[in-house]
Amino acid sequence: MNDAVIYQTLPQKQSRPIDTRRAVDLSVKTWFSIAALGHAIFFFYILAVFYPPIAESGFYGLKGMHLPAGFREGDTLGNLAAVSHVLLAAIVIGGGPLQLIPVVRQRAPRFHRILGRSYLLAAVISSIGGLYMTWTRHSIGNLVSQITITIDGVLILVFAFLAVRTAMGRRLGEHRRWALRLFMAGSAVWFFRVALMGWAMLTGGVGIDWESFTGPFLYALGFGQYLLPLLMLEWYFHCQKRETGSGAQLAFIGTLLPLTVFMAIGIFAATMGMWLPRM
Repeated sequence: MNDAVIYQTLPQKQSRPIDTRRAVDLSVKTWFSIAALGHAIFFFYILAVFYPPIAESGFYGLKGMHLPAGFREGDTLGNLAAVSHVLLAAIVIGGGPLQLIPVVRQRAPRFHRILGRSYLLAAVISSIGGLYMTWTRHSIGNLVSQITITIDGVLILVFAFLAVRTAMGRRLGEHRRWALRLFMAGSAVWFFRVALMGWAMLTGGVGIDWESFTGPFLYALGFGQYLLPLLMLEWYFHCQKRETGSGAQLAFIGTLLPLTVFMAIGIFAATMGMWLPRM
């Protein structure tokens, strides 16, 4: 018996193909874990910095705060919008990731429903207040900034409506997708801060005029703070379909991983440069 015949009779080691669907899920879980940590840090920052002075002094608690649309003498409606926007931001930022954790939904369904309704109501009211301040106070950036903020506010209202409608219709699969879209749009203020500080840390702030808070990077980020997360979310939905090939899934992973690294850098920069020093 020659060597070739002997080789053919030996058991061959089978190469195991990459389970791209499982890899997609792992990359998304990694992204979500890091994002949830960043949301938690921002949540505690809001509680520590804004809640005590507002609880003690009401509207006047916003005086001296680092807010572009803070307290203004004689502007009762605007001050009410500012206070509600800040207070409800804690529910949006803190409740969003918690609402998406499967074990919470499975083991505490009643808490999940209460939190979901609170989150949705907070997102809607906060969005309306933000839109009011954007077009009455003109406190940050320019017209481009106002337009980008307005689009996000409108998206939040639309996604919230569709999330409620699909939940009432017991179309749970659709409800989940609209709820995830709402989370991405509702977290845009968080994405903005993280991306801004990450960019400043890596480039020194190329494309940003810090005095006027304008510039090409800020214009791109104004749209990107919600469009990029929503685009990645839709891509993730596509990767979950049975007919999606491994190439599209690998491309998704190859795009999400660098974005996750950049997000982690931005969380670190925002924590050390903005949030922790003021807590």
